[in-house]
Amino acid sequence: MERVKFRDSKRSKAIADLAKQTDHRLLARWATDCAEHVLSLFEAHCPGDNRPREAIEAGRAWVRGEIPMVEARAAAFASHTAARDIEHPAACAAARAAGHASATAHVAGHAVHAATYAAKAAAYAADDPSETSSSIAKERDWQYQRLLDLQQ
Repeated sequence: MERVKFRDSKRSKAIADLAKQTDHRLLARWATDCAEHVLSLFEAHCPGDNRPREAIEAGRAWVRGEIPMVEARAAAFASHTAARDIEHPAACAAARAAGHASATAHVAGHAVHAATYAAKAAAYAADDPSETSSSIAKERDWQYQRLLDLQQ
């Protein structure tokens, strides 16, 4: 499958600016929501591979204080390995989103990367290359609104 050129939406700057003003644990929660939003794109191609789902769950467990950061980070590494194991671009990007979401427990800056990979997954999943921009914009709008909602 040929990978389409990823051109991010203008909303990405607003997301990055808002993320800079957001608490670390809230960012981790948002990042896991972003990754889960596109997780089905991975699971459709690798139904028996739970590494990205487990990374999302590890990120959430860290937010709740149930596991230490090192466990969340280990789950992130496993999800990134899953991404390397698959060639399908949307599935790979979805696994990367999950990996960065879990890695947010280690470094808050991973949250924005989780969102970007989720937007890439949506772009790569577009049935028609002419729909790529609208898929990215729709995903980024959802991400921005989700982050706003979590802050209330």
